[in-house]
Amino acid sequence: MQNPDTAATDAAPRTTGQQGMAALTLAAIGVVYGDIGTSPLYTVKEIFAPHTGVPLDAPHLIGAVSTIFWALMLVVTLKYVILILRADNHGEGGGLALTALAARAVEHRPALRNALLLLGVFGATLFYGDSLITPAISVLGAMEGLEVVTPALKPWVVPATVAILIGLFLMQRFGTAVVGRFFGPIIVLWFTVLGAVGAWHIAQEPAILAALNPLHAWEFLSGRGWHVFAAVGAIVLALTGAEALYADMGHFGRKPIQIAWTGLVLPGLALNYLGQGALLMGDPSAIQNPFYRQFPEAWLLPALVLATLAAIIASQAVISGAYSLTKQAIQLGFLPRMRVRYTSAREMGQIYMPGVNWALLAGVLAVVLFFRSSSALASAYGIAVTLTMMITTVLTYFVVREGWRMPAPVAIGATAFFLFIDALLVAGCAIKFLDGGWFPLTLGLLLFVLMSTWRRGRELLMESIRRDGLGLQDFIAQLDPRSVNRAERTAVYAVADPDTVPQALLHNLKHNQVLHVRNVILTVRFHDVPWIPMERRVDVQALDHGFWRVQVNYGFMNTPDIPKALELTASHGLAVPMFETSYFLSRETVVPSHGGGMAGWREKLFATMSQNAGGVVEFFRLPGNAVVELGTRVPI
Repeated sequence: MQNPDTAATDAAPRTTGQQGMAALTLAAIGVVYGDIGTSPLYTVKEIFAPHTGVPLDAPHLIGAVSTIFWALMLVVTLKYVILILRADNHGEGGGLALTALAARAVEHRPALRNALLLLGVFGATLFYGDSLITPAISVLGAMEGLEVVTPALKPWVVPATVAILIGLFLMQRFGTAVVGRFFGPIIVLWFTVLGAVGAWHIAQEPAILAALNPLHAWEFLSGRGWHVFAAVGAIVLALTGAEALYADMGHFGRKPIQIAWTGLVLPGLALNYLGQGALLMGDPSAIQNPFYRQFPEAWLLPALVLATLAAIIASQAVISGAYSLTKQAIQLGFLPRMRVRYTSAREMGQIYMPGVNWALLAGVLAVVLFFRSSSALASAYGIAVTLTMMITTVLTYFVVREGWRMPAPVAIGATAFFLFIDALLVAGCAIKFLDGGWFPLTLGLLLFVLMSTWRRGRELLMESIRRDGLGLQDFIAQLDPRSVNRAERTAVYAVADPDTVPQALLHNLKHNQVLHVRNVILTVRFHDVPWIPMERRVDVQALDHGFWRVQVNYGFMNTPDIPKALELTASHGLAVPMFETSYFLSRETVVPSHGGGMAGWREKLFATMSQNAGGVVEFFRLPGNAVVELGTRVPI
């Protein structure tokens, strides 16, 4: 993450060199594992829910716990911790970073590259469904402990959940730099308690240790017949949050995430699931809430408080991830500009996006009030995550085969193995489509339409500008500087196409009859790599008659700051004095037209999105008192 106030932090973060491995591992535990760490609150209960048809007896308890354990080993440990964490995009991970990596691996095949880009973007849109469901199910699952304390508190579960979530989203504007340092110790305590209470119950019923034998998982799955999908749809709840291992790699590095998983998280989760199975073997009535029934009555309130804190932390990680993903999507050209606030001068990635925050809050509250329990919400949970896992597997194949040049049998074999597991998980969640699984899919599809429309609309807009605009080189060649008044200042014209004359410059000549002594034709390019260092930030080309062409380069994790970037042009012979420079912007009004490159309704949608896009001034950190905006109508 970056410090927006210093130039050095616009390069890739150097967190690993500045902090010890122990500190990074502690931070990774707090941020990365909150989501998967709260899965024990509801997973076992859902496996034995009436709709799954799984009998509550010792053989099925052993089989179900064995399936959970080996799912954690195969999907999380083998696929993510060992394999996918190696697929880093200049140190960054996550869906869009992997998409960019896969697209670069097949850049010699344009059709496949575009298909992979769209596939990756669809996977990214599914994350937003998870961003609504995770806070709702985590906090609801924690608050349902009130019922265990006393049934009289059951009516307060939903109101308490709503109050906590509203408070959580209201706090976002203050940033997480202060509270973030407390996340690690709390989650360490959480996993320690999970493991300890699980081990205590294992000691009471050591027969549950038979679940470590993978044959019991195979017998459990194969013995269910077609009903296996219902059981798998519940077991997948234990895997939600696995994508966070990869998404947060850029924050902490691969090694701390691997150490945290193998040293604390996996043992804590495994012991707790085994412990819940042992509890149910001795007391089947505990199925009403096997997580909280693990605790003695005197420990219920402390367990409730700790679970609530863990759920809040899990929610915080997803909310912050939604901000980061949205910012990346904007800079990769899939969403219009939005307002971004930087809440910390030191902590990497500490941003706040008001529009995203309030949209998420409205969605999360709607989910809580509609589903009203973690059991009901479990029906909607999982399908978005498993589809994202499948997309990750497909994209990773192209990285492994085309990028790393691994032998075809190895790449195809590994991909087929993980695709089989992913397909089973997706099928298990798909049967819950009508019970709530439609929700994240519908949301993802709507967002995909918006993002693909924006991308295609920008392409059509650029084509229109090139088609109808004047060539810059021809314009300069025909220009007689003596025929116009020259202002002794610098004009910066921000344009999308550096080869055409900016409309703002033409308006300036026509209406003000003035041309500046120095005219900078500025384009900003966001590359499909996370970071562009300062030494490669600007490309400068001198033209005739006081014209300069400047391209500013950013990665999709960099923070745009045009005035700071223009300071770097001095070493190329172009001085851009801060107090003697005016920024001229062309605000395009998109006009839908018949026979264009998109359906009419998509052109109207793009025009609406363009009209409501955030301002260039704030997004690129331009000085507001030095900006002149001139409008122009562009048909697409």
